[in-house]
Amino acid sequence: MRVTKLITFIIQFATLGLAAAFLILYFQSDKDKKVENSSSQAAAEVVELIESVRTTPDVQVISYAPAVQSAAPAVVNIQTSKIITEQQHPFANDPMFRHFFGESMGEPRKRMESSLGSGVIVSPQGYILTNHHVIKAADEILIALKDGRTAKATVIGTDPDTDLAVLHIELDELPAITLSTKPENEVGDVVLAIGNPFGVGQTVTSGIISATGRNMLGINTFENFIQTDAAINPGNSGGALVNAYGELIGINTAIYSKSGGSQGIGFAIPLSLAKNVLTQIIEFGHVKRGWLGIAIQEMNPELAKSYGLKKVYGIIVNGVAKTGPADKAGIKPSDVITHINDVEVESVRHLLNLVSQINPGNKVSIKGIGQKGKFNTTATVIQRPKQEK
Repeated sequence: MRVTKLITFIIQFATLGLAAAFLILYFQSDKDKKVENSSSQAAAEVVELIESVRTTPDVQVISYAPAVQSAAPAVVNIQTSKIITEQQHPFANDPMFRHFFGESMGEPRKRMESSLGSGVIVSPQGYILTNHHVIKAADEILIALKDGRTAKATVIGTDPDTDLAVLHIELDELPAITLSTKPENEVGDVVLAIGNPFGVGQTVTSGIISATGRNMLGINTFENFIQTDAAINPGNSGGALVNAYGELIGINTAIYSKSGGSQGIGFAIPLSLAKNVLTQIIEFGHVKRGWLGIAIQEMNPELAKSYGLKKVYGIIVNGVAKTGPADKAGIKPSDVITHINDVEVESVRHLLNLVSQINPGNKVSIKGIGQKGKFNTTATVIQRPKQEK
């Protein structure tokens, strides 16, 4: 009897234990499934977010049409023409040559040569900025506006040192471009180049500013170019480089190219420089720049060491114009100029810019190293002679 009760108790206990174990395993399995499902859901959300960023970025598509509509009417086509007189044949004065080929062979021949470029109307009064090389030696300059009107232009003045020129036309209700007031252009800014490449008609190309302050290119005497990858081709010279709002930031001037076409390296004269040239030409008919009358070359580490300089700075005087400002101040060839008005001279380009900014007639302090050691002198700058290019 007792044995029967014991066996019954053991069976009941075992049954309860199995039931409890089953419940534990069941709930544990359900919990694992929930964790697994939760992880799968989280992973799915992460993948979805990544795909969403790749496929549907939160960026609006921007059109530059408003900028072009604002700036394009002020960009003009410039057609120049000049009469070329061809030299006589070397045998033109030979009587025997004239006998066989006629007297007309001895007369000089004249022909008309035309070229195309671009320009920008910068004021409602009809002033146009363009490149000096676009209108150089032209006998006639014809301006064609985007609205179909044309007018003959007169040259107010040119500045070969910066390759800029100012023209004027007489027309009513002229569209003038808006000038940018942003103090500095930044690498990465979106820009548009507007001009008349190859004479095909007004064209717009886009890109970014690739670099600023480009110099030592040998293009102009005074260089401070904006470099851009916006396509600039022959005929674009003198056209507008504008920002994304249609505001003028530069005058397209040159390209670096081995083929003659655009290779993504174009240069524009910044508005700050162009505006200064514009205002001086309108006011004086030319640009006033200081001049010392010296030929100079760059300093290098070896020469700096030979002159006892602790670092590379200053420039070396190669030649001095007789009776010029530097000559009167006692500057000699082989002297080193280290400071202009207490500003340390960094390079040839830096000295040219420092001196050119001094109004003719004003005095300038010059420090340097000569054959007898350090010197400190004063010179009176004069008007920089006109450079024919």
